[in-house]
Amino acid sequence: MTTSPTEEPRPPFPPFDEESARAKVLAAENAWNTRDPEKVALAYTVDTVWRNRDEWVTGRQEVVDFLTRKWERERDYVLRKSLWTYGGHRIAVRFQYECRDAAGQWWRCYGNENWEFADNGLMARREASINDVRIAEEERRLHGPRPDGDTSEIPI
Repeated sequence: MTTSPTEEPRPPFPPFDEESARAKVLAAENAWNTRDPEKVALAYTVDTVWRNRDEWVTGRQEVVDFLTRKWERERDYVLRKSLWTYGGHRIAVRFQYECRDAAGQWWRCYGNENWEFADNGLMARREASINDVRIAEEERRLHGPRPDGDTSEIPI
């Protein structure tokens, strides 16, 4: 497989088994919890296609722009992902994240994502459906990235 400097392979590679699918989910969670758009975008093909809620994003630069706007709006963002199912080049996850807006209102956001990967382990397609619930600060369950070794499922 030939790669350009902008498309470094990202193991594990498809087709996925349970162990490699769980590793891919945890790697995605860890990357998103950095809140670093440039770093996160490197896990996607240069021509990746996303649907996030009602917005379509195409290409790695649009991913960077989208994530920059997202994390400017969603302060103190923290995420947990959980493997739902996998097969071949595809993985489905469920997730929750918590954040607060500029006014200080806390939110818990519940969602599902469908991912499709290129042979080099980069995500070529991401489709996310997300619902937001207002929560009080004392209702928060997520207070930082997952501790090393924590493989617990996300609470319902």
